[in-house]
Amino acid sequence: MPATSPRRLHLNAFLMNAGHHDAAWRHPRTQPERVTDLRYFQQLAQTAERGLLDSVFLADGLALWGKVRHNALGGFEPLTLLSALAAVTEHVGLIATVSTTFNEPFHTARKFASLDHISGGRAGWNIVTSGTVNEARNFGQDEHLEHRLRYERAREFVDVATKLWDSWEDDAILLDRERGIYADTDKVREINHRGQYFGVQGPLNVPRTPQAYPLLVQAGSSEDGKEFAAQYAEAVFTAQQTLADGQAFYKDLKSRLARYGRTEDQLLVLPGIAPVIGSTEAEARALEQELTGLQVPEYGLAQLSGMLGTDLTGLPLDGPLPELPEERNINGNKSRFTLVAELAHRDGLTLRELIARLGAGRGHRVFAGTPEQIADQLQEWFTQGAADGFNIMPPHLPGGLEDFVDHVVPILQRRGLFRTEYTGRTLREHYGLARPANRLTAPAVGEGQPA
Repeated sequence: MPATSPRRLHLNAFLMNAGHHDAAWRHPRTQPERVTDLRYFQQLAQTAERGLLDSVFLADGLALWGKVRHNALGGFEPLTLLSALAAVTEHVGLIATVSTTFNEPFHTARKFASLDHISGGRAGWNIVTSGTVNEARNFGQDEHLEHRLRYERAREFVDVATKLWDSWEDDAILLDRERGIYADTDKVREINHRGQYFGVQGPLNVPRTPQAYPLLVQAGSSEDGKEFAAQYAEAVFTAQQTLADGQAFYKDLKSRLARYGRTEDQLLVLPGIAPVIGSTEAEARALEQELTGLQVPEYGLAQLSGMLGTDLTGLPLDGPLPELPEERNINGNKSRFTLVAELAHRDGLTLRELIARLGAGRGHRVFAGTPEQIADQLQEWFTQGAADGFNIMPPHLPGGLEDFVDHVVPILQRRGLFRTEYTGRTLREHYGLARPANRLTAPAVGEGQPA
């Protein structure tokens, strides 16, 4: 983005079935019977676009998360769904989660290239390494690949995917009907990658796309995760509970970019926030309490056990957390383990209180208030060096997203903090990021291009 442009917030809508609160499906404002109804998600995407949001995002895992007995879990594969959302939207970006641990670079590169063409340049890839043993067991493995090795594999995976997207030059297709030449084969190249984890000949069987690469997103705050983000990511979804924690993470992550030849404006930090919105503060807090009252403790305890790598079954809900393993012994989501453990100890929470605190955001910040108060919170983090924008996690859907779009976005616009119209067509343009140069033809790393 040009230096003369005013700095504006970036807002992503994180869509999750009936909403992010683990009891949302029990609330009368939600529609859990529609979690496999395409029209439901199309309406959500259209609401996000009506609010001029940068993008919508779908999380994903390769196992059935949580206890389906007590929550509306399961649903669409994200790339399939986003292709259908592309057909009913024109501007909003479309970000899908795909694991580098249980996929191969070729078909992942192919799917994202297809989505980028289908959407006219609105695809984004949330790169995850997967974090649960249940996922491993769906792919013939008894245990999950060790945390550090997952990130080693992820680095090579992204390297191969970007080579595949570069295997076609922008002007490779000639369409010379008279001479019978469709493509200049000097501009469609094999990549001949041979590495520790992958052997890929190429080229990709999809021509170069409007964005060249999908927007590369990362969502991990461990040391391995932050270093991976500094090297490859262009947007980071992250979880911090306090302004000070957000500022520390923001400064730390941005400080790592220079050693990869990148500048601070080439990576956007988007903390998650679950806004519980009411016309008055009392109304917002009443809604928050109403959702808490609908929680099933058994479900919350199972979720908490997974986050902490510790079986909490049978422990008294009004007692404290038991002694936990050290972070270095956690092979799942290290950053979420640390955040939850620190939250419990800092605020002296019982298991019941911790389950309530995590119900709407699973460790992401939850804030209940009026639209003005929500806007104040976003503005504070944005202007005080803790965020470039936010991953908006409506506690209940569709109403929580509608409330944000109809009541919070106009306040941000009046304050000059958010766009009043889309000025670009691609997701990269929404985020103010450059289109990557082709690494296979450019002798040096260009601006906006992963090192």
